[in-house]
Amino acid sequence: MAASLLRLQFHDCFVNGCDGSILLDETSSLKGEKNAVPNKNSVRGYEVIDSIKSDVEKACPSTVSCTDILTLASRDAVVFAGGPFWNVQLGRRDSRTASDEDGVVKQLPSPFEPLANITAKFTSKGFDSKDVVVLSGAHTIGFAQCSTFKKRLFNFEGSGNPDPSLDSSLIKNLKSVCPNQDDSDTNLVGLDASSSSKFDNGFFKNLVNNSGLLQSDQALMTDNSTASMVKTYVYFPSSFFRDFGASMFKLSNLGVLTAKDGEIRTNCRALN
Repeated sequence: MAASLLRLQFHDCFVNGCDGSILLDETSSLKGEKNAVPNKNSVRGYEVIDSIKSDVEKACPSTVSCTDILTLASRDAVVFAGGPFWNVQLGRRDSRTASDEDGVVKQLPSPFEPLANITAKFTSKGFDSKDVVVLSGAHTIGFAQCSTFKKRLFNFEGSGNPDPSLDSSLIKNLKSVCPNQDDSDTNLVGLDASSSSKFDNGFFKNLVNNSGLLQSDQALMTDNSTASMVKTYVYFPSSFFRDFGASMFKLSNLGVLTAKDGEIRTNCRALN
């Protein structure tokens, strides 16, 4: 679940800050981020947070927010997967609201967007191009649904042909898992197939070899500045680990609520 928990935190923090709003179930009076297009049938890990919250509430009632739990769980999941440790500040409160679909789509980067758009979304949150490269490196673990890259295999930009920048042997392998039919859309492929459960620098090696699964990831090699950073992380994995921890620290402090600006939910799925 490491990749899922990491993604759950990213999708929470990037939409109006790290406030646990993605954990809320939709009700008649509350918009739900869970069912927005980028999250529905895609984001996972809610049950893990529920389970931890249940144990924490028994030991220490109404003291630790769901947002803090998600922040810690994401960090520890990366560590358990072989990745870096970074310090986590605590004291976040949980939101009393959630964003609507339009807000989620506008704020979250999409695998179908050009690099300039993705960078602009990061910049609007106080990040820079280095953070874009570093946090994209989270794709060293986990899986992607075929629907997120299938056009690269069969009809790249309406050409009727595969993406010419994608390694030809990889295209052949991917077509066997993701045939050109709708019922393959939800099939899963490792973002870093050689070590999809191990947090390492394999993601960057893939980009240098034109084997990045998502077009938005491979696009990092089309810009001189980001391509240079990618190559640095290929040769210096310890630099990637250090920088990933630093970028995650920044992410985890994005738009946090404190004191009376939020609450400490007793059930992460519902307001108190």
